[in-house]
Amino acid sequence: MQQHELVAAVAGSAGIGDHEDAERAVRSTVRVFGRRLAGGQTRKLAAQLPPDLASTLPAEGTGERFDAQEFCRRVAEAEGCSPQQARRHARATFAALEAGLTGHEYDHIAAQLPPDYADLLGTEPVQHH
Repeated sequence: MQQHELVAAVAGSAGIGDHEDAERAVRSTVRVFGRRLAGGQTRKLAAQLPPDLASTLPAEGTGERFDAQEFCRRVAEAEGCSPQQARRHARATFAALEAGLTGHEYDHIAAQLPPDYADLLGTEPVQHH
């Protein structure tokens, strides 16, 4: 997966007009997601990301427990946008990761998340909060 392809997919899906804003959205989502993952899942995810994005992940996931609303709040804080925009950007980032990751890696990382993340993972209709 090439970084420009991932960023372009997120920009198109989330309606982000500026490449730098789209890249910030992807980085913020990946960084917060890395804190949510446990154990070696961050290394497995990093292995499939472009090096520049992989460097935003911790070497070992801490497995912090926070719900989807807190996830969006943290992404919004990191990105400098509203939680509603962060939700849209995170959803677009997860969709791009699902399309770009090989094997069952996306399924493995998505399985670590509780049911309230279903909206972000695109497994249910979009919820506007």
